[in-house]
Amino acid sequence: MENLHDQRKVYDKSQLIESEIKQNPIEQFRNWFLEASENPAISESNAMAVSTIEDDSCPRTRMVLLKAYTFEGFIFYTNYDSRKGKAIEKTHKACLHFFWPNMERQIIIKANLERIAENLSDGYFHSRPKGSQLGAAVSPQSEIIPNREFLEEKLKDLEKEFENSEVPRPENWGGYIAKPYEIEFWQGRPNRLHDRIIYTLDDLDWKISRLAP
Repeated sequence: MENLHDQRKVYDKSQLIESEIKQNPIEQFRNWFLEASENPAISESNAMAVSTIEDDSCPRTRMVLLKAYTFEGFIFYTNYDSRKGKAIEKTHKACLHFFWPNMERQIIIKANLERIAENLSDGYFHSRPKGSQLGAAVSPQSEIIPNREFLEEKLKDLEKEFENSEVPRPENWGGYIAKPYEIEFWQGRPNRLHDRIIYTLDDLDWKISRLAP
């Protein structure tokens, strides 16, 4: 057994108290996200874990990139036929998680998910580098494939096919908006007495509570 009992650190970089937080969690998220984006030690502040529940009732988590957020919710893009897409289509729920260790902060978001409008998915798809567009079109995401060469050959074929034309967005690729109903902000504090502030949507209003660490 590899003993990790002595791997610990002191959390003392900030605090999260009720008198200083925003009444709307999206505004609180924006403040923290902007701080993370401006932190030179954080290379991808928009990297987030997305957890879904699969057919065996076990959660599955993967990293994706947040591409937009509004007061309505958080937007990311994926293949609708992928494992995450299939899970979302069944439950219409997911948990999003941001972790910024250099700031000793994390955010946990429980949300209802729905597809965004096709024209919005079109707009984002065609704003991507052409190589990324082709990659999305080539990959049967989450399906078993024979080898790496299978993808490379398909990519070469599509590069020739769309050498002088626009790559159409695959019908099974697009965006989801995660509309939150619970958002928890966690700030590391000394002696493991961490600050945990949770916003819970009650009808149209957000209820703010403090959780024990």
